[in-house]
Amino acid sequence: MISALPEETDAEHRALFAALVESLPEPAWLVDSASLRIATVNRAAERLLGLERASLLGRGARSLAATPEDLAFWDQVADGGDPRIHSDTLVLRADGLPVPVTRHVTPLADGTLRWLLVTLHDRSEQRRTEAERDTVIAELRATLESTADGILVTDLVGRIQAFNRRFAQLWGLPAELLQRRDDAAIHAWMTRSVEDPQGYAKRLAAIQEATLLHSRDRLRLHSGHVLERVTLPQWSNGRPTGRVYSFRDQSEKLAADQRIEALAHTDALTGVPNRHQLTHRLAYALALARRDGTPFALLHVDLDRFRQINDSFGSGIGDRVLIETSERVLRCLREVDMLARIGGDSFVVLIHHADARGAETTARRVLEVMAQPFTFEDTPFTVTCSIGIALYPGDAMSADALLRHAEAAMRGAKEGSRGGFRFHQPRVEVDLRSRMRLDHAMRQALAQKHFRVHYQPQIDLQSGQIIGTEALLRWRDAELGEVPPAEFIPVAEESGFIVAIGEWVLDRAVRQAADWLAQGWRMPVSVNVSALQFRQPAFVDGVAAVLAAHGLPAELLELELTESILLRDADGALQRVQALAERGVRLAIDDFGTGYSSLGYLKRLPISRLKIDRSFVAGLPADASDAGIVRAVMQLAQALRLRVVAEGVETPAQRQFLRDVGCDEYQGFLYAAALDSSAFEQRLVPQLAERLQ
Repeated sequence: MISALPEETDAEHRALFAALVESLPEPAWLVDSASLRIATVNRAAERLLGLERASLLGRGARSLAATPEDLAFWDQVADGGDPRIHSDTLVLRADGLPVPVTRHVTPLADGTLRWLLVTLHDRSEQRRTEAERDTVIAELRATLESTADGILVTDLVGRIQAFNRRFAQLWGLPAELLQRRDDAAIHAWMTRSVEDPQGYAKRLAAIQEATLLHSRDRLRLHSGHVLERVTLPQWSNGRPTGRVYSFRDQSEKLAADQRIEALAHTDALTGVPNRHQLTHRLAYALALARRDGTPFALLHVDLDRFRQINDSFGSGIGDRVLIETSERVLRCLREVDMLARIGGDSFVVLIHHADARGAETTARRVLEVMAQPFTFEDTPFTVTCSIGIALYPGDAMSADALLRHAEAAMRGAKEGSRGGFRFHQPRVEVDLRSRMRLDHAMRQALAQKHFRVHYQPQIDLQSGQIIGTEALLRWRDAELGEVPPAEFIPVAEESGFIVAIGEWVLDRAVRQAADWLAQGWRMPVSVNVSALQFRQPAFVDGVAAVLAAHGLPAELLELELTESILLRDADGALQRVQALAERGVRLAIDDFGTGYSSLGYLKRLPISRLKIDRSFVAGLPADASDAGIVRAVMQLAQALRLRVVAEGVETPAQRQFLRDVGCDEYQGFLYAAALDSSAFEQRLVPQLAERLQ
């Protein structure tokens, strides 16, 4: 096997060294130290170099060198230099490709026999692994740098392993500090940067102690930024090896949330609290008063003849009047009191710890400051106001009643001489007895089936066809005669009997719609729902039960809810309407525009129709204010993809205006009043016959 060895070399030694080389698992060959030629190679070397043994034996060692450093080494050995070396280098394959190896050259000597053993470790796979690792690291670094979050990676004891530039930006870390890679200095900088360094340090220590902890918290920096910190354990080979922190700048989001929160609770024009915020503050005042027994007062302030200002100067000046009005009224109040704008030119003042005398004093101050002239565009003019006052606990024990009483007192002041104030006048005993008799008569009427349901057609404005109906409650008493709903419904709501009445109306309306469906008349029916009825825990299940009992498809029932119902308990109301919508029941907002309208909340509701209150229809088309409101409602409905029904349409001019602005449906005396089922069917039959022709 070592036929190329010098002839004087002992054959036994030759065989021994050849066997030694062949037994090595990695590529190896022997070099004659005198001639520097290859004396023997093993099969691993043949495979590595891509050459057969015959072509390798006798070749000079320099022929396999691929680097200047290797050539210099063999020249040094030829000149009698140190033949030992251990280094990373390259060798050439037969195809000319260099192979990365770790090369070890060791002299072997036995008497006069001297060889150089060259062993190689192929580093190709290692190089590929390193290249793949470098690629992964580069991709990971690119990913870290491309994210909007700041990333910090530490080991289990907090030593920094990696970070991205965004992390340095968020924390304002100096470049020289990062270049030093001084972990202690970086952690100290971060601790100094937060508003609560002690709390930060304590929380960080707790995170580091809990190796497997997943946490999320917020950090406020002295710079004004608010960072959300998310921490997760880092794993390797099935065990935690460190921790990854991500930091996200929440400053803009929080600022936006605060702006949204402010808009939700603040009047956009004047900057004072709105009706929503007033409701919260009034609830707090009631709780405080019930606990401590301290009275408070509500003042309903309404500007007199404000429409004349808009008509004379334009809405821009009107807005400036409202802004200055709020500023003037605020100057009359203490810090603990509250001014809220509840819509249009109406304001409410909540005065804490105030009896009748305190309320009167504040009302007179407001009247005095409002009597001072306004001046816009060099034109002075006077704007007076009328004030209604309601007191807790003398006038009412609930927020709604206090607001109603204050508003009623304000209307009384306007009916007088305007520019003054009036206290709420409690009901006389005779009125209370009358309400008690009415409540009793109502209960008897339901038990004796004296109530009846009439149906007012809802007309498509384009086709003129009946496309639905609203179920309306009617009552004729043997002694009282025909009792208008406006008289008995408030009494029923106050006593709670409205729940039983509402359930009866719902059952009758669903049964009637089911009867029509059985006759081949697919006629949707709308039913009004009171606030108290809607808040009943079993309301949704009750609706489903009525539909099932009469076999009416849910999409043929529409429930009409007022804005106040939906906003009084926003979360609970949303759950109920979503549950109804999931069952297929259609939903509409009744008397839209007469209450507080939260557009953000409106978007979340699964409603299909808005109903324009008759108060906005009555002045059409001549009243510019009513016309503007109706157009605005139509634009809003179109944006939200909702159908619109106008109530109280009594003239062709009103109908034409509504058709022109894109209203979908109407109902009112122009087509028909509320009809009993037979009369309604008589209206419907010709329409059905016309369709069949």
